Amino acid sequence: MSGSIDILHLYPRDMNIYGDLGNILVLKRRLEWHGYDVNVIGYNPGDAFPVHADIIVGGGGQDSGQDIVAGDLHAIGPRLQKLAAGGTPMLMICGLYQLLGKFFKTQDGHVIKGIGLLDIQTYAGPERLIGNTIVESPEFGQIIGYENHSGQTFLGEGMTPLGSVVRGAGNNGQDGLEGARYHNVIGSYLHGSLLPKNPAIADFLIEQAVTRKYGEFTPTVIDDAFALEARKIAAKRPR
Repeated sequence: MSGSIDILHLYPRDMNIYGDLGNILVLKRRLEWHGYDVNVIGYNPGDAFPVHADIIVGGGGQDSGQDIVAGDLHAIGPRLQKLAAGGTPMLMICGLYQLLGKFFKTQDGHVIKGIGLLDIQTYAGPERLIGNTIVESPEFGQIIGYENHSGQTFLGEGMTPLGSVVRGAGNNGQDGLEGARYHNVIGSYLHGSLLPKNPAIADFLIEQAVTRKYGEFTPTVIDDAFALEARKIAAKRPR
């Protein structure tokens, strides 16, 4: 092995729907293919926050799940802010993407306050935005995913999106943008799960983590034939 990488899985008990666990599985397996030992650390409310994390991943959940984790998220928020500012790669999907922002306002007016790591605001919309999605990213090329959310997220001034929507609704169904980027943090509404069909994003997270920890990253050539076939099939599916 070339070394070890610690993956921190935020709130697997309450924020893990629509296949988001697949993102952890992909990172673990690709790291192993690249020659690294992997330690996956599950973190739930009340747990001791780990001393070290090389990659941090979080998923989606219902409004009730967001309420459950919000208090704990604020408690660990300063740690996450520091890690993000220092370049720790993170992937936050749907519910935790929203809570990394300023707030999520539900349809009944209840405001779930976020930690403000991302300059975004989210409001519950009148309908769910559901379906297969294609996003064009200047960094990762064409991103294939699946969205299922009622939240409408708006980026603050200067906030960089993950990409532009080719098919689907994206952040809000209005401005043609999907996700958000900050340092090595990626926020997105794309489930599916995201990483099995988008190995370029997985290897970006891996490269950043390995380089930060060991100073350099020498990748192994991975046969992504199955991922490429999955991308083709998903891209042809109806919305």
